[in-house]
Amino acid sequence: MNEQPPTEGVLETIQHVITRPQSALRSFVRTESAGGIVLMLAAAAAIIVANSPLREAYEGFLHTYVGGFSYAARGQGGGLDFHGLSVLHWINDGLMAIFFLLVGLEVKREMLDGQLSTWERRTLPGAAAAAGMIVPAVIFTFFNMGQPTVDGWAIPAATDIAFALGVLALLGKRVPGSLKVFLTAVAVIDDLGAIVIIALFYTAQLNLAALLLAAALVGVLAYLNKRNVNNLIPYLVIGLVVWVLTLASGIHATLAGVAVALTIPLKPAPGAPDDVSSPLHRLEHAIAPWVAFLIVPIFGFANAGLSFEGMEASMLISPIVLGIALGLFLGKQIGVFGIVWLLEKFDIVDYPVNASKLQVYGVALLCGIGFTMSLFIGNLAYSTDLYLDEVKLGVLGGSLMSGIVGALVLSLARNERRRDEEKEAGAAA
Repeated sequence: MNEQPPTEGVLETIQHVITRPQSALRSFVRTESAGGIVLMLAAAAAIIVANSPLREAYEGFLHTYVGGFSYAARGQGGGLDFHGLSVLHWINDGLMAIFFLLVGLEVKREMLDGQLSTWERRTLPGAAAAAGMIVPAVIFTFFNMGQPTVDGWAIPAATDIAFALGVLALLGKRVPGSLKVFLTAVAVIDDLGAIVIIALFYTAQLNLAALLLAAALVGVLAYLNKRNVNNLIPYLVIGLVVWVLTLASGIHATLAGVAVALTIPLKPAPGAPDDVSSPLHRLEHAIAPWVAFLIVPIFGFANAGLSFEGMEASMLISPIVLGIALGLFLGKQIGVFGIVWLLEKFDIVDYPVNASKLQVYGVALLCGIGFTMSLFIGNLAYSTDLYLDEVKLGVLGGSLMSGIVGALVLSLARNERRRDEEKEAGAAA
């Protein structure tokens, strides 16, 4: 028998990996996982800088105004102001619009042509995402009821998909692929819920003329989609104008990214071999690395810089900190795991394939990592520095607890599963 030389076998394997078509979901999970690790480093760097002699320069740079335009305070009904935007605003209102564009593309793709394309597939992650948003919001409201700070009720409701998948990536093969798909689906629906919350509850007075004009241009993009226009340039150029008008309308400008994303065609160009050539897939794959490795880490570095100077121990038990930290750590696991357990108990759905109950619980804990979207909503809910420092403390504390305990539970679950497999193998022998 002629055996294949080892070198040729390795080369064939590499060639297979390179040429094998990759699903959009797998590519997304890989990118988000690696991006989550970069985000962790960016957040750690921000905290280090904020507690070093560089703090003054760091904060001064973020509040430096750069030419362009701004908008009047949301409570004043919007309107353009040509005095410019601060660097922090350019990051939160400008760069993050691209993040939301990617979120919108992911939501559309998964709903029409992915893991959420049927009601059967949507049931488990949809219920988990809904319960995982409601319970943390209730916990936050409990601690802040009757106070102005109750406006931040949505802060612990969101899951940071990049951070959560980053933790899963660090665990390697200890976690079955079905759980990664489940976590991704929950986070995508969670992001959609956060977008709706921002639109409904964190928009003050509107500049109706700007909003109507933005809506009309979104209608133009929808018409281009219907006419099978597959060139991305008109979508991106008109989308930029939609962002400007949304900024002027009083609605948070990042929502323009979602609106534009929903108009990008998912169908492939005529004569194209498969859906991977569609405008949506091309745009998603083009911007995903930039979002994961540049935009989100920049956002994290700009918004996670919590200074511990002068911080009193009493801040740790402030209503905002407790509401956010416990909402993320306790609320997410109770909501996500609780609803999954109930649905499985009544034979409505099954646990993800090859996943134990303990592993599902571990992933429910990871859903309590709420870094990016939680900080984003915190900036919308509050404007005073004191409240924002408490938001950062609560988000960092709750996310850290969720990440560490979730990783420990998943590691224990993998060891438990390995012992069971060894026992079964021994019994069979």
